[in-house]
Amino acid sequence: MTVVTEPQIHLWTRDEYYKMTEAGLFQGKHVELIEGQVIEMSPMGSLHATAVALVGRALEQGFGPGFFARWQMPLNAGSKSEPEPDIAIIEGTIRQFKNAHPQTAILVVEVAETSLAYDRTDKASLYARMGIPEYWIVNLIDRQLEVRRSPVVNEFQPFGFGYSEMIILTEDQHVSSLEKPAIAIAISDILP
Repeated sequence: MTVVTEPQIHLWTRDEYYKMTEAGLFQGKHVELIEGQVIEMSPMGSLHATAVALVGRALEQGFGPGFFARWQMPLNAGSKSEPEPDIAIIEGTIRQFKNAHPQTAILVVEVAETSLAYDRTDKASLYARMGIPEYWIVNLIDRQLEVRRSPVVNEFQPFGFGYSEMIILTEDQHVSSLEKPAIAIAISDILP
């Protein structure tokens, strides 16, 4: 009797991911570890880079002292994930995290053009599972801001979590963060 088995996918841990990085396996590539899979991200074009800078500056100014922005730096999302959001607003000071990446953020922002579908599904589900209260997608294709809030269990999402609220804001509108509701940022100020 022949036993039929399916091939198994090996899911990497953060420790293994760091060892592969140290060995130079990802040299010249922008990669992230998402639920055990090493995901190669698209190269960043000038439109994307401009939007990241605009969002980062606007949020740093809006949040002020006691918070700082991490631009395309890792968040520790457990033993099998280390996403690098375009912007993460962290409570505290930069030096607090010299020995370990933050495990959460007040707000995470992804700038999306080619990655829009991935950012709406996998990234949204991962950030919701991390308990990130607010997740924004700067949608460069439609020139709008997609705001997701209130993470909840959702078995239909890739990692079992999603956001219960979503609003779409256009260029002529403003956005405020849950953490800083008095600060209104013009959507037109964060779109390139």
